[in-house]
Amino acid sequence: MLCLYNNYSIFYRSLQDGKLTAALVMPYHFNMKKSTDKKKRILTGDRPTGALHIGHYVGSLANRVKLQNEYDCFFIIADYQVLTDHLSDTAQIEGNIREILLDWLAVGLDPEQSTFFIQSRVPQIAELTMYFSMIVSVPEVQRNPTVKDEMKAAKIGKKEMSYGFLGYPISQAADIMCVRADLVPVGEDQLPHIEHTREIVRRFNRLFSPVFPEPKALLGSFPRLPGIDGQKMSKSRNNAIFLKDSPDEVRKKIMQAYTDPTRIHATDPGHLEGNVVFAYLDAFLSDKDELADWKKKYKKGQVGDVVIKKRLIEVLLSFLEPIQERRAAFAAKPGMLREILEYGIERTTKEAQATLELAREAMRMDYRSLLS
Repeated sequence: MLCLYNNYSIFYRSLQDGKLTAALVMPYHFNMKKSTDKKKRILTGDRPTGALHIGHYVGSLANRVKLQNEYDCFFIIADYQVLTDHLSDTAQIEGNIREILLDWLAVGLDPEQSTFFIQSRVPQIAELTMYFSMIVSVPEVQRNPTVKDEMKAAKIGKKEMSYGFLGYPISQAADIMCVRADLVPVGEDQLPHIEHTREIVRRFNRLFSPVFPEPKALLGSFPRLPGIDGQKMSKSRNNAIFLKDSPDEVRKKIMQAYTDPTRIHATDPGHLEGNVVFAYLDAFLSDKDELADWKKKYKKGQVGDVVIKKRLIEVLLSFLEPIQERRAAFAAKPGMLREILEYGIERTTKEAQATLELAREAMRMDYRSLLS
């Protein structure tokens, strides 16, 4: 049992009406997760490129909060993957890891139920990546549609592409298999990666022995949330609303949000398709009767964009306030963050070492007659 610090710690009691509730207790002992249960195992996570935004919440974080009650969840901070396209920004990785961890805790990911770890601090992943790389051809990786999309997004040509960039789907397969995960929550754009991992697993099991489970993709139900300009939400596009944004930042961004370019006057009939403000209301306004009424009035030209945006600001600020309160409480306890990561790395390392021993034995590379 690990005691988390002097005055208080935060733990999550329930998910009520779509809003997380938290309690401050004093003092509180942190009951770390035991590995003896038989729950199916999940691995998912984020690259530490900066703080998380509301698109991350809708697309994955909210679902993770629910999944941790049903599954044995491992949440990875994939710092190796940052090197594929942010090699000149390595000085920022440590701070970004802290941002990711704070956002995870603030939305309700619970280290009592789940395991948080940093990819590079589990060395067994690198060894497993090496083994997997021997059963995957270069043309096979090059055909991966997600790799092609990432190359375009990073503006990298074949001549500039590094070995690490090309091989990151293999590293991702090792991330998943180091803890022998059964399920991987992903968006549709990541399905090729999961299928690639499944193929690697099938080849290894067929060539050596059945060490690894074939992981299945767990698709989210909510579509990707656009940025305030209607494009893909991302930090690099400067179009994201972050979970830690101040009320003033939220107001400014929403008032700039893309709505209906064909609408000149507030009395003109409005269109909902492609309208960022209504996409956000769909995601965050829990009163669906109210939402339906706003949509009806907007389509008839009975309400203006400014009025709708002001209502969205109220909704978002109400959603973000408790998250930011919890974030601030965790940020004030750096020792707690360190212990959460240290425990998660320790547990993941033990699981990965057990996996690696099975893989070495299957490959006849455990060298038992030579090494004790």
